[in-house]
Amino acid sequence: MAGMGSGKYTELGVFLRSRRERIRPADVGLPSGPRRRVPGLRRDEVAQLAGASVDYYNELERGAGSQPSEQMVAALARALRLTADERDYLYHLADRPVPAHGSAASHVHPGMLDLLTRLTTTPAQVITDLHVTLVQNPLAVALLGDHSGFRGSRASFVHRWFTDPAARRLYPEADHGEQSRAFVADLRAAAARRDSKDTEAGSMISSLLGTSPEFAALWADHDVAFRRNDRKRLNHPTLGLIEVNCLSLFSEDGRQRLLWFTPAVGTDSADALDLLAVIGTQQISEPTP
Repeated sequence: MAGMGSGKYTELGVFLRSRRERIRPADVGLPSGPRRRVPGLRRDEVAQLAGASVDYYNELERGAGSQPSEQMVAALARALRLTADERDYLYHLADRPVPAHGSAASHVHPGMLDLLTRLTTTPAQVITDLHVTLVQNPLAVALLGDHSGFRGSRASFVHRWFTDPAARRLYPEADHGEQSRAFVADLRAAAARRDSKDTEAGSMISSLLGTSPEFAALWADHDVAFRRNDRKRLNHPTLGLIEVNCLSLFSEDGRQRLLWFTPAVGTDSADALDLLAVIGTQQISEPTP
C-alpha cells in the first residue's frame, strides 16, 4: 500500500472529519447517549460502521498512514452517508478510480441505506438489478454468507449461479430449476429497463449465453418477470433448511433493490431466524475468488 503524505491526503482527512461531524448517531442507527463531547459521530463509530480499525481511521483523518483500498473508500462513503458526488470526490482524494456503475463498490441509494440501517432484527441487503450485492446487514451475512469479496463478473449472484456450482448450495437441489427460470426472467426484465446505450447487462448476458447451456436454453424461452416477492427455501450450514419470504423494495430507477427476509408462515423458520443473531456470521459454503 502506498504511503500517504501529500496535500491531497491531508484534504482527505479534513473531508472525512467534516462529513463525520455532520451526522447524528441516530441517522446511522447508533444510540445518541447522554453525553457527547463532539458533534456528529466519534471516530471509533465511523471505524465500526466501515469495518476498519480505530487506529487506521484515526490515521486517515490525520492524512497519514497507508492509502485506503477501493473497498475501504466504498465502506467509508456508506458509513458517512455520502452523496454520489461526495463519494466520487472521496475516491479522487484517495487516488483511487471511481468504480463503474453497478459494481460491488457502487454508490448505494441513500434511502435504501437508511432503511437497511433501521432493519436490525431481520436479514436485509441492498443489491443491484443484476444481483450484485452492495451491502448486507449482519443478519443477512449470517443467513446468506458474506458476498463482499466477489469482484468482476462474479460479483453478480446470477452470474455465479450459472457458472459456479458452489453458488447453488444455498438452495435445495429440488429448487434449482425454479430458481434458474426466475433469475433469467428477472435479468431479461432488468436489461429491458436499462438505457439502450448501457453495456453492462448486455455484456453479462452475452457471457452467460456463451458459457452456460442452461442459461441459453432458458433465455430462448423469452420469459420476463421482475422478482418482487418470493418464498425461498435456504440451506444454512448450522440451522439446516430455513423457509423465508423474500420481499423487495425497488429504487425509483429500478437499479437497486432492498431485500429483506421474514419467516414463512406455518414453518419453524421464525425460531431459526432468531438464532441467527446468536450464531453470528458464518461463511456459507460458496468460496470467494
